[in-house]
Amino acid sequence: MRGLLAVPICIAVTALSWGTYGVAVHVGQYGLGTEEMDADTRKLVQGMFAFMCVGIAYFLVAVLIPLIRLKTKGEKGSWTVRGTVTSTVAGAVGAVGALGIVIAFGSGGSPIYVMPLVFGGAPVVNTFVSMVFAKAYRDIRPVFLVGLALVVTGAVLVLVYTPSVGATTSTVEPNWGLIIGAIFVTALCWGSYGPVLHKGQAAMGGSRLRPFVCVGLAYIVVAVIAPTLWLSANGISLTQGWTGRGVTWALVGGGVGAIGALGIIFAFNYGGKPVFVMPLVFGGAPVVNTFTKIAIHLSKGDELTTPSMFFVGLGTVIVGAVLTLVFAPRGGKPATAAKTSEATATATT
Repeated sequence: MRGLLAVPICIAVTALSWGTYGVAVHVGQYGLGTEEMDADTRKLVQGMFAFMCVGIAYFLVAVLIPLIRLKTKGEKGSWTVRGTVTSTVAGAVGAVGALGIVIAFGSGGSPIYVMPLVFGGAPVVNTFVSMVFAKAYRDIRPVFLVGLALVVTGAVLVLVYTPSVGATTSTVEPNWGLIIGAIFVTALCWGSYGPVLHKGQAAMGGSRLRPFVCVGLAYIVVAVIAPTLWLSANGISLTQGWTGRGVTWALVGGGVGAIGALGIIFAFNYGGKPVFVMPLVFGGAPVVNTFTKIAIHLSKGDELTTPSMFFVGLGTVIVGAVLTLVFAPRGGKPATAAKTSEATATATT
């Protein structure tokens, strides 16, 4: 009973965290940089500095705090080479996906189609990767596929028909090659993140904090060390462009992103499987993201235009989420069959 309640709670925490992640990072990103910089340099600094703040937040939330906890309280499970490597790969995959979003936006991509494609593609990738790992092909039922399709469709509708305050135009000429490539890479990375992390956690004996530490360390390498070296090699100052508002919001975004990652680990620990945990997260996060943006606009007194298709999409996500959760393929050998086989073997000896 505890696991049945814990898994949905962990999924909700992650969807809430990842749903507010983009809003916080976006506010922080455009609070960075200085007016003295030329347009191209400022855009680059805004994206990379915000990305680095996310990595720093992951270090605080996913490395420092868990290590202190492990040192003082301990935890079940143990460090293993396989678990450490796999969990670190999962963290690197997640960080590369976040970088893909930055590249897509920096190349002139608009959130109105970048995010629907990412959140629509990631659950599909997740499902097929999960089935490969769990060898659950024969357990798939048509109702599960319908639920998965509804989650993906609903997420796209919610994001495409997001309530708006008017049309906006981009001053950046879209580089469609980079945009499409970045969307593909992000969907592939974020879709693979959950199943790979699940493997790493299992290899550490079900530990919660150890794989989380590995994810944080991967973010330090991909989101802090690598951008620092790249910016330095291109002669861009690392001391100009930091602002209190920008850093604060970007750190908040990274912090809630890390909390969401921990929620995934707890969901797995309580018996959740990537094949249904990740689609539910990717279905819920964009809904949270939309309502967060609505709340911000209302607090400013903006007049919102809310298309009816937005509510259709929201209802589609909810229905699909329920079907995905209830009819998710479990994989592995059924417990009853295993017991019967064991009893038969015992009787014949």
